[in-house]
Amino acid sequence: MAARFDLPTIEDDTRHWWDAAQQHRLLIQRCNQSGRHYFYPRPFSPFTWSDDVEWVQASGRGVVYTFSTVYRNDLPPFSEQVPYIAAVVELDEGPRMMTKIVGCTEHDIDIGTPVEVAWEELSEDVTIPVFVVAGAGG
Repeated sequence: MAARFDLPTIEDDTRHWWDAAQQHRLLIQRCNQSGRHYFYPRPFSPFTWSDDVEWVQASGRGVVYTFSTVYRNDLPPFSEQVPYIAAVVELDEGPRMMTKIVGCTEHDIDIGTPVEVAWEELSEDVTIPVFVVAGAGG
């Protein structure tokens, strides 16, 4: 069996995020000193370096910040998924996250296209957020 390059290493600092994703809940963190949201999960604020941070439920809505259609990826299991749309989505709360846009082609989206979270189960233990064009369902 080929190695899986799409499965994350779940560490103590990110376990809460992965557990929520398994339940189809998109969490981000908020710095309580600045009130600003951030992503990727970490135990301190990237704005103030304070550890006074909390997990909050994100709306799951955002816009396409940038994207690219991937036509070749030699790492399994990505080679079986091409073409796919790799994207950075800017969440309504402010943070940007790398993801995939699913359920459409690159002709259906552009910079600024509204999107909403959907969920992709990679394994029995790992579910990841992906995004669909808003209103398209997921």
